[in-house]
Amino acid sequence: MSSKITIAIQRKGRLYEDSKNLLAQSGINFSTSGERLLARSSTMDIDILLVRDDDIPSLVSKGVADLGIVGQNVLAEQTATNKKITAKSILDLGFSNCKLAFAKPLNSKLRSLKNKRIATSYPALVKEYLKINSINAEVIKINGSVELTTYIGIADCICDLVSSGVTLEANNLIEFKTLMTSQAALISPVELKKVKQTNVINLIKRFEGVINAADSKYVMLNVDSGAVDKICNLLPGADSPTIIPLQKDNKVAIHALCKEPVFWETMEKLKSNGASSILVLPVEKILN
Repeated sequence: MSSKITIAIQRKGRLYEDSKNLLAQSGINFSTSGERLLARSSTMDIDILLVRDDDIPSLVSKGVADLGIVGQNVLAEQTATNKKITAKSILDLGFSNCKLAFAKPLNSKLRSLKNKRIATSYPALVKEYLKINSINAEVIKINGSVELTTYIGIADCICDLVSSGVTLEANNLIEFKTLMTSQAALISPVELKKVKQTNVINLIKRFEGVINAADSKYVMLNVDSGAVDKICNLLPGADSPTIIPLQKDNKVAIHALCKEPVFWETMEKLKSNGASSILVLPVEKILN
């Protein structure tokens, strides 16, 4: 039995671009051409399946793909719709962030979902939400252009994905309740074939290294030795900074991996407490 890993990703759109970027930063390079649904990595023993996002949970559940990258919203809807979907989320990937939210027309006085008509591409999740909250309402399944349904009188409100809110604004809609937040997730079958387990574990470590590096910065600065404790306490998310004596008396260099964003305000605070020559450098990968 082959130990080759197959990863299913969305074939088009923003999630495809984000997924391809993650794979590339993890050392998995591939190219696509035309309408081909299968690509082979030129750097690792990995196949990439390029498919529709709502097919990914099923392909992973059936073992056709060993791993998949898909939105948590899609996995949740597929799981709620089909009990044969057994794929599980094993790693939050930190990109393609959005939320599934209810929205109504700007001039609507709607305050409750009770006895309302709700248009959505996520009927299973909406019905589950209504049941949990004991709300009686009609759910209308729409596969596309959900935002138009209130305008043409099909629905009183909608439940759809919201990221920047620009689409809602363009259609004179306003969000009023969140059903769930979502981001891209790495999913796998409940039981992974043993021959592939080691390769998958190593691959997940690579993904984690890229994700952990996303907001991390490497900070270097100089300061008087008497201010070391104060400066170290100001470094966000730093774990045991390195202290290096400098040639100049009573001066040290501090090097720290900050696992939280370093903003201008942080740098200004460091400077006002005696730090100088402050450098903030990007971190590409972290392997713990």
